[in-house]
Amino acid sequence: MAETALPVGRARRTYLVRPLTTPSALRPYLEPQRPYAAFAIAHLAPRLFPLSRFFLCQGEDGGWGIVFYARSGAGPSLLTLGEAEAVEAGLRLHPGPRYSFATCRPEHLDALRRHFLLSRERLMYRMGVTADGFRPPPPAGPAYQVVRLRPREIGAVNRLYGAEGGFTSYPARVLEEGVYYGVVAAGRLVAIAGTHVFAPEEGVAVVGNVYTHPDWRGRGLATLVTGAVTQELLRSCSNVYLTVETENAAAVQVYRKLGYRVECTLYETPALRREPLGLLSLLRRAAARWRGRSLGAEVVVL
Repeated sequence: MAETALPVGRARRTYLVRPLTTPSALRPYLEPQRPYAAFAIAHLAPRLFPLSRFFLCQGEDGGWGIVFYARSGAGPSLLTLGEAEAVEAGLRLHPGPRYSFATCRPEHLDALRRHFLLSRERLMYRMGVTADGFRPPPPAGPAYQVVRLRPREIGAVNRLYGAEGGFTSYPARVLEEGVYYGVVAAGRLVAIAGTHVFAPEEGVAVVGNVYTHPDWRGRGLATLVTGAVTQELLRSCSNVYLTVETENAAAVQVYRKLGYRVECTLYETPALRREPLGLLSLLRRAAARWRGRSLGAEVVVL
């Protein structure tokens, strides 16, 4: 299925699209939006930057957007930043892999819809905490043990995430590269929280993958594991973030009790590229390179 068209009756604008290949070139764009761009900022770290691609889309009027892809963690990721039309210019040429997990601001949603099938369009809060604002959870009761999870526990981790019938197959390296804590009760893992990305080199981490077995919910276990992960991360990161649905009042309250506060809103959703083979974007890139051959950039006219 091809992507949908832009609205008619609008003035045409020209954008230069080029890759940014050094962290120093990217920081001026990312740092002013640190809470939202935390995942991308983490990928400026030397060990993660080679797994990243950043495309800067600059308009003739000075407007700009960034399309960012990463192949770290559990799967391909996409993040968009800047003006919506500039983001559209980047996605026209560089829609990325067939499947990715996308993060976008609300104003970018229409551009993503034109290029991807989005399976979960729910408004989210990005919440953040620092060491000064963090409030540890109360101690675990005698029936629970809060433990740091290591790669050898990956089997128990995947069984827990698959407790409601889905298939989960996280590689052991996610436990080695990130920070994961779990609650053990009655001899088995019943709750877990971890990280989407952990980059002490950049002073930033994003908490995620918080899950409690259905039989053990309502006992405050999510608070215990999220608090344990957050406390560990704050030892080496100045900013720790997480994302939660705006309508999930109970979870928002849990995170507020730990000291998290709302920083911005965004969407996080699995994204399936509408153009299965990528031939159209390939042809567009060829044409854009020809138009920009004297500028050292790809030129897009929208």
